[in-house]
Amino acid sequence: MSAPFGLLLITGNQTHQENYARAFAADNRCQLIGLTDAPDVPSRRQELNRDLASELGIPYLDDFEAAISRDDVDFVSICAEPERRLPLSIACIKAGKHLYLDKDPAPTVADALQISAAVEKHRLLAQAFSLVRLPACEQAKQIVESGEIGDLIGLHCDVTFAKGIPGTADLNFAREEKPTAERFSFIDSKREFLCVGYYPLILFQWLTGKRFTTVDATTANYFFDAHQKNDVEDFSSVMLAMDDGIEATITAGRCGWMSHRDYGVHDIRLVGSRGSITIDAQRPRLEVCSDSLPWSQPPVGHPEDPMGFWSSTQIAGGVQTKNDWQAINPSAKSDASVFLDCLEQNRQSDVTANMAAHCVEVVHAVYRSAAGGNAEPITNPESEA
Repeated sequence: MSAPFGLLLITGNQTHQENYARAFAADNRCQLIGLTDAPDVPSRRQELNRDLASELGIPYLDDFEAAISRDDVDFVSICAEPERRLPLSIACIKAGKHLYLDKDPAPTVADALQISAAVEKHRLLAQAFSLVRLPACEQAKQIVESGEIGDLIGLHCDVTFAKGIPGTADLNFAREEKPTAERFSFIDSKREFLCVGYYPLILFQWLTGKRFTTVDATTANYFFDAHQKNDVEDFSSVMLAMDDGIEATITAGRCGWMSHRDYGVHDIRLVGSRGSITIDAQRPRLEVCSDSLPWSQPPVGHPEDPMGFWSSTQIAGGVQTKNDWQAINPSAKSDASVFLDCLEQNRQSDVTANMAAHCVEVVHAVYRSAAGGNAEPITNPESEA
């Protein structure tokens, strides 16, 4: 292969494709070929798909099978709803296309492992989206590899997204987690450990090259009635064991727009045999004080996205950009450009489909642990609900 690499988008607006497509388009090594989706998607999904294709100035390709078979398509970006990802991914793999995967390549362990195995069988390149390109994560990697804190023995990450209008959860009812689930995302809520906890799970694998062995977890509903209504958690606290005796902890969730002056808490703590260090992803920063009106959350969210998950609906719903904190770290290298590097050099990514599938294994063990009140081993079941 040689640049420019042809990219086919699968699924359009009100998904992370809004961001991924523009990140790839900003690199002159990539050419957007078109946007497609399964032929049987609902009319509203097809309308959203066509909207993004129009915004990007690319054709909407109605025939999915023909689209993925095109010779000018080198790789695909798949952002369909999690429950639809397996058949779309397998079809693209069989067509010989490299994959750029949305976080959580599939909602079940069996599906995620099947995608990972198919990528390996067909000798394709794949990368799962992550936050490891952030300067804070790169700094953590340098510290671990330098040996300045000695042998790594512990890891911790706090990551909470400041989106949505909180304060509506009924705190008189403690969450009762279930060991399995059939649905993971809704128009107004998501399982937040699947959504947010994924980032530190990838980060810890990326930092150490190790896998997780056991989890001990609790999930809760503290902030949003939508999460309670849909029986999904908005916050989780998890202890994990990793290979070679490394211990890790994660707190992850979503806590509301007004809870933070930027996108939310994002701290990384490294504990070594000779010392420890805490890295704040939002330091160093410039704090702006002015006579402008303070930021305020929208009184009512977008009707199709009240939690503010997607860029397009945030804009349409009147969500303004927070400007009180200005990052003064070096700009992060885009995750898209890293995958284009892999295509250019014909080498596998450092965030593989297998790593993403292992995250799904951990996520399901988290829910089993929270439901049963016990530590759970990380296993590789043939199937899981």
